[in-house]
Amino acid sequence: QVHLVESGGGLVQPGGSLRISCAASGFTFSRYFMGWFRQAPGKEREFVAAIRWGGSTYRADSVKGRFTISRDNAKNTVNLQMNSLKPEDTAVYYCAARAVFTTDTVNDPVRYEYWGQGTQVTVSS
Repeated sequence: QVHLVESGGGLVQPGGSLRISCAASGFTFSRYFMGWFRQAPGKEREFVAAIRWGGSTYRADSVKGRFTISRDNAKNTVNLQMNSLKPEDTAVYYCAARAVFTTDTVNDPVRYEYWGQGTQVTVSS
């Protein structure tokens, strides 16, 4: 059975940093393309970042220069380091996995097969 479990969310002040993680089990992690999405109240789920099995990364323009995605295939984990956080980064952050990768659909949540339950990140003073 597939499980994606996010952790590390919380409350942080604007300009601060936070690292969230996703622990995966139930599938061959090293062969899957992993992504992070987020959803704020009243808004659609949006792409944040993704990473291929070999380490190539993709990020939304809104987080470039601030967020870094990484993975550890030995530990079956994917991380999102978030720096210079802004109030507009407030959202529930979801980890997602997909087996088939195409560059033109990296930001399409429909293409991801597995999802975690999400972790809340709140940026506020």
